[in-house]
Amino acid sequence: MIGQSRAVLCTPSKLLTSCLLPAGAGGGLVASVATCPLDVIKTKLQAQRAGHSTQGYLGVVATVKDILKHDGMRGMYRGLGPTILGYLPTWAIYFAVYDGIKRYFGERPPGEDRHVYPAAQVKGYQPLAREHPWTLHILSAMSAGATSTICTNPLWVIKTRFMTQPRTEVRYKHTLDAALTIYRTEGGRAFFRGLLPSLLGITHVAVQFPLYEHLKRVAGQILGCSAVAKMTASIATYPHEVVRTRLQTQKRPLAVGGASSAPAVSYAGIVRTTKHMIADEGWRALYRGLSVNLVRTVPNSAVTMLT
Repeated sequence: MIGQSRAVLCTPSKLLTSCLLPAGAGGGLVASVATCPLDVIKTKLQAQRAGHSTQGYLGVVATVKDILKHDGMRGMYRGLGPTILGYLPTWAIYFAVYDGIKRYFGERPPGEDRHVYPAAQVKGYQPLAREHPWTLHILSAMSAGATSTICTNPLWVIKTRFMTQPRTEVRYKHTLDAALTIYRTEGGRAFFRGLLPSLLGITHVAVQFPLYEHLKRVAGQILGCSAVAKMTASIATYPHEVVRTRLQTQKRPLAVGGASSAPAVSYAGIVRTTKHMIADEGWRALYRGLSVNLVRTVPNSAVTMLT
């Protein structure tokens, strides 16, 4: 009886989830360390503001030289602390929501005859959605991504501030120091700047997985199809990353009475920020750092999968 009870509790789905959570978090952690310099370069490129007639914009090579000249190799790893701190809760929340939604919509009600089939993805089982496996995955992935993004957004704001902090300011000592400084000078709302474009960016799943399923049927090469689908989705949804970075780096110091004072260049909302960037910097501003992001995506995914 005891053995039977344990067997009931340790279902394949629960066992696989318990293995995938530390594996996913560990893979993401190793990948974040390995690709941190690329993330720093990409974020700095996204945050640069230069008008049509100004010469203030630095390219990839110039940005790398600038970082190494003033900050040394340590400058390539600014923001790594909050990135590491953010991975475990992100994966924990993601897997919990992903599993819950997949079980709720994918399993038969208790008492009915169950026929469990392996899912099209490597994770979990998908009894009822066998005819349309990627649709259930999209629903689960987007819901899980939205939940984890909302919960961990403050850490990503801190990470972006670390990577883009001007040298004229007193540098953050560590993650807690950055959090206290931001809260003291700008209030709690600062930790949720850029949240809406982050949520809109989750729609890349709606591009990636249908395209992946189509390419897999046509080509049948899983690794190649996955890479093409990921890169296509990244290119299609990339502007949201630039808009998010602009919103996260904008500082609104608290005035007397607790109200935020607007900076000289005000980015308020996705539409207004996008219009402001296009008017002042042109359409290319929405794709700054794209090449670095694409280079970063391949090794990031490879390291995560390898781990």
